Amino acid sequence: QMHVEESGGGLVQSGGSLRLTCRTTGIRSNLYHMGWYRQAPGKEREMVASIFGDKVDYADSVQGRFTISKDNVNHVLYLQMDSLKPDDTAVYYCNARASLNNFWGQGTRVTVSS
Repeated sequence: QMHVEESGGGLVQSGGSLRLTCRTTGIRSNLYHMGWYRQAPGKEREMVASIFGDKVDYADSVQGRFTISKDNVNHVLYLQMDSLKPDDTAVYYCNARASLNNFWGQGTRVTVSS
C-alpha cells in the first residue's frame, strides 16, 4: 500500500550537481519525518538531510551544498546536491518515518568522479 521510490542518481564530475527525487504512494508527507540517507562502500548508512514542517537538518559534511525540500501536495521529496565531491559517492535512500513505522526506498546510486 505504501511505497517509496528514489530517482535522479548518476555519474557526475566533481563540482557538478544532481537533483534526487523521492516519490511516495500512500504516505502523507506532512505526517512523516522525511529524510535522505546514504551508504558509501564499506560504511554504515548515515543521515544526510531531513525535514519535518519548518525544521530541516543537515549533516555537517553537506551543509551549504545540499538542499532538502518537499512538495506536500504531490508528496514528493527532493534533494538538490551542488558542489559535489568524490566523498559524496554513495547509494542514496529516501526515508519516511513515523513513531511506529519506517519506510525506505530501494536507493539511487550517485558517483562523483575527480
